[in-house]
Amino acid sequence: METISSGGSVSESSTMILHNAVVVTMDSDCRVFQNGAVFIDKDKIKAIGQSPDILQQFSHVAHHILDLHGQILLPGFINTHVHTSQQLGRGIADDVDLMTWLHHRIWPYESNMTEEDSYISTLLCGVELIHSGVTCFAEAGGQHVTGMARAVELLGLRACLTDSVMDSGDGLPPSWGIRTTDECLQSQKKLYEKHNNTADGRIRIWLGIRTVMNSTDRLLLETRDAARELKTGIHMHVAEIPYENQVVMETRKADHGTVTFLDKIDFLQENLLAAHTVCVNDTEIGFLSRSGVKVSHCAASAMRMLGFARIREMLNAGITVSLGTDGAPSNNRMSIVDEMYLASLINKGREVHENGTTDPTAFPAETLLKMVTINGAKSVLWDNEIGSLEIGKKADMVVINPFSWSMVPIHDCISNLVYCMRTENIVSVMCNGRWIMRDKKILNVDEEEVISLAKEASSKLLRRAGIKLPSRMNVIH
Repeated sequence: METISSGGSVSESSTMILHNAVVVTMDSDCRVFQNGAVFIDKDKIKAIGQSPDILQQFSHVAHHILDLHGQILLPGFINTHVHTSQQLGRGIADDVDLMTWLHHRIWPYESNMTEEDSYISTLLCGVELIHSGVTCFAEAGGQHVTGMARAVELLGLRACLTDSVMDSGDGLPPSWGIRTTDECLQSQKKLYEKHNNTADGRIRIWLGIRTVMNSTDRLLLETRDAARELKTGIHMHVAEIPYENQVVMETRKADHGTVTFLDKIDFLQENLLAAHTVCVNDTEIGFLSRSGVKVSHCAASAMRMLGFARIREMLNAGITVSLGTDGAPSNNRMSIVDEMYLASLINKGREVHENGTTDPTAFPAETLLKMVTINGAKSVLWDNEIGSLEIGKKADMVVINPFSWSMVPIHDCISNLVYCMRTENIVSVMCNGRWIMRDKKILNVDEEEVISLAKEASSKLLRRAGIKLPSRMNVIH
């Protein structure tokens, strides 16, 4: 089994002061300390406030005091929908429709993965997530959760990991088509027993439903009940395309589509994270709001294959909406920073599509920041510990250097974070009180080694899967 050597060590957690920073807390009062500081004890925030006050109170007990020289300190970003085991498949399904994407590219790819492939894929994805300021992610459903868990533990990230679960439907690869409902349920329970609350509490195991079209009623109902029993979440792709709603109306006798059917069987619960959720009507938005369902908005993949999600209407209905990048074959970029910018433009632009007039005030910058921080934390059922910089919460945070051509001048800090910031502005990332990136260098793995292993593993995987991509231009060998 291949292992990844460490490119640097993370010192044992200790007391630390980060000061002389613009601290954007994302707390309920939306406090921003222009000259702020945070005092960290092991993995938790013990104090937050003005730099002079924090230095005066805690300098004598701090093992490390770090001057951030006016850089911006934010809670770690939370990516609520990402397929880590698809990272080796980046570029294999571009410019195709969704069913071709699934049946002829992604499912053959995923069904031929080994645990080692999943491990390497998650490492590669994790490196990109960290560079974009992500400290926590929700796995959308992938292959070999044990491989994912190994990678997450090594990288130092926080994650809700989910198996890809299907027990019926058209187009399934042979190795998946033979899985029974009992096997789907039991395998997830075993993963929960093995990995939940491991890696210093950074890993949680959720239950997964890939899509309603690939799930029997029994799988849905018993997954719902198992999640209640285990006190964990369910991650599911919901109402992605009109075809899905059509199938549900024909086969499940629902009045409209997936959300209506899930409401009918009492599947909509506060612990459900619904991904995409593009094809919903006003009544179904009401169902989602009433049930406390969380929605992960994946702007890039929606524009690529799904369409305009009704995010403004969901937010107006009080639904917790967060942001996800989706997987590399459907977005290509795992940057939540890019996703924020794209989501802001798409949802402003949709106002013209819906109402015939522009509304530049739709989706202000602070709304987007909430979606990648505190709303993300609520979506992964972790907001008691992450999502904002507050006393008692985990020390998950990101340091942003705004003093570059991409962000200067800074007339409006919050606006610049959404509309100007790029991945390159993120310099350091801390998760659970430990640095996992310092000065743009990933600390726990050797990036070049990960890239090398990924190139080799991806080539072998595509050959095993029998995937041959068409030539786009006159390629001369």
